[in-house]
This record gives sequence, structure tokens and C-alpha cells, in this order.
Amino acid sequence: WQLARCLLVQKVRRCHSRTLKKYANKYIMVNLGEIFPNFSAKTSEGNISDFHEWLGKSWGILFSHPADYTPVCTTELARVVTLLPEFKKRDVKLIALSCDSVENHIGWGKDVLEYAKCTFDKLPYPIIEDSGRELAVKFGMLDPDERNKEGLPLTARAVFIIGTDKKLKLSILYPATTGRNFNEILRVIDSLQLTATQKVATPADWQQGGKCMVLPNLSNEEAKKLFPHMETHKLPSGKEYLRLTPQP
Repeated sequence: WQLARCLLVQKVRRCHSRTLKKYANKYIMVNLGEIFPNFSAKTSEGNISDFHEWLGKSWGILFSHPADYTPVCTTELARVVTLLPEFKKRDVKLIALSCDSVENHIGWGKDVLEYAKCTFDKLPYPIIEDSGRELAVKFGMLDPDERNKEGLPLTARAVFIIGTDKKLKLSILYPATTGRNFNEILRVIDSLQLTATQKVATPADWQQGGKCMVLPNLSNEEAKKLFPHMETHKLPSGKEYLRLTPQP
């Protein structure tokens, strides 16, 4: 029995190796500001034939997790459930991904909802089935140090934030051992949505409603017209680049 299992595992690994080689030349390095590649996928809520069409005119977050029925992933997806009103307020559509099957996603979803103390019948956002690792390889999501019991690599904790123009606005890759801070992800969305329409940037540790930095490519004359309450921080260099304004 042990020999048969060993041979089976070796066969699966060889098959997986061929899968990785097959899709290696399809790996896409998506840079900030580029259109996020479109794709089709099988999910816990049915098939998505066109990801861009599914997003519509909303912002989107695609986030992967290593595996269903694991502790850190359960806390993460439960946190997303509790923060759903905040994401809706910002018009953000959510979609998760792992290498597990749709059946696993649906079953595990009940555990996630229980941990979130939520009475929904099912998860309020879909999870993509990527058992063949096609999307994980395509978007560079695989964590070589994290493997399942068959020795196959699992997805890392990736986050892709996509704007209404379908362009990538932010990407983060966490290791499997570190759960994500979704309050920080909400803060980033607030910054991205604000700076998409206003000539400001958000400083370190900025929170919604806090002071913003005036973009350095604006002259003082332009800046004063746009931001009449602007303040310039005096510096030893004498340069007037630290200009703060109340959040527009």
C-alpha cells in the first residue's frame, strides 16, 4: 500500500511539473497601471466567462489563499465577510481563489460563516477553483515553500486591487504564515479612490479624513487655487515640497 501511494504521489508530482511547464510561458508580470488580464473561471457561485465583465464598473479585489479548511485562511475570509458593508460602501467587488475544488469551497464556506458569526446561507462572494494552478501560475501566486500533502505548491496570500478602468492599482504578496490586515487594505482603497480624482497623495499612516500631501508637480500658484487651506512645512533645505492640505 505504501509503495502504491508513493508511486501515485510521484505520478501526481510529475503531472504537476508538466502543468507548471505548460503554463510557465504564460506567466504574466502585471505592472501597476497596466490592464489586469481577463480570464474565465469556475467558482463557488458558478462560472465566470469574462472577469472584466463580471467586475462591471466597480473596483475589484482578487485575493488568493493557500487552502480551504485551514486556520489562518478561515480567519481571513471571515474577516472579509464582517467587512463586507465597508467594501460595498466603496463599490468594491470581492473574489477569492485557491487550488481547492468548488465543492470544498462551498463546504468550507459554512465554517467561515460560523467563525464570522454570520447567518448568511453561503459566502457573500465567490471563490475561484484553480486546482490546475493555471491562474496561480499565470499571476505568480504560487508559494514554493508551502505544499499540500501530495507535495504540490499552494497559492500564497496575494492581493490584487483593480480599478474601474480595469488597471492594476496595487498588488501585495504575503507568505502563508502571515494573515492579511484587511483594515489596511480598506485604508489603501480609500487612498486609491481619493487620489484617483484629486491632486493629492496620502502620507505615512494616513487615515480617512486626515491631512493629505499636495502633489509636488503642482506649482505653488496652482496648489493655492486648488487648496486654499494648504500649509507648507518649513524645512532646513528651504525647499517647499512638504505641502499639506485638509482632505478634499
